[in-house]
Amino acid sequence: MSDDTVIELRNVTVQFDGKVILDDLDFTLKNGEFCYLIGTTGAGKSSFLKLIYRDLLPNYGDVRVNDFQVPRMPDKQVPMLRRSLGIVFQDFQLLPDRNVYDNVAFALEVTGNKRSFIKQRVLECLSMVGLSHKHSNMPEDLSGGEQQRVVIARALANEPRIMLADEPTGNLDPEASRSIMELLQQINNRGMAILMVTHNYDLVRQFPNRTAKLIDGKMVDVQPESLRTI
Repeated sequence: MSDDTVIELRNVTVQFDGKVILDDLDFTLKNGEFCYLIGTTGAGKSSFLKLIYRDLLPNYGDVRVNDFQVPRMPDKQVPMLRRSLGIVFQDFQLLPDRNVYDNVAFALEVTGNKRSFIKQRVLECLSMVGLSHKHSNMPEDLSGGEQQRVVIARALANEPRIMLADEPTGNLDPEASRSIMELLQQINNRGMAILMVTHNYDLVRQFPNRTAKLIDGKMVDVQPESLRTI
């Protein structure tokens, strides 16, 4: 894997109960690149992401993420792999009994950072997503768009090289979705690679980036302007 590549899949096959989900698939994500991952329901998008953070191992082929050879790495290195990734989910997964500050701080506490560093980093991340003034609010007090911004701040906390965003606008209205996309573009413009799963073709056309589509277990690049709303 070259120095400017952060994710590389080579000849990857994934099967479930005899059914081929990913078929001898190749994929590369460069450092600082923004790539959408699209495909119909059941096309294998979730399996693809799970390969990257080692929640799933391929039947065949090689997966490399940052400096990790994922299928062959020992289990004790999995937390290190996942700390090199910032993961943003559709359904937020915030801790309901902790305020905004503590939700972001949690990502740093589990990695054993000092309290003084945690405070500094949490405030930096909340500033990046425009929520410094909401640090003491509880998740239930926030709009959906604000909750997703907290999730993004938490994903940024450990300064990952890659952000995996799994339908980050799926539960948001159009205005909040655009706001989250603008934020992700800003993060990408600062040099972070982003791989984003989405069904929202309107956003893909509005914020065009490289777009990869899963079809019959293979990966093909498509032009954003060619997509039609489904």
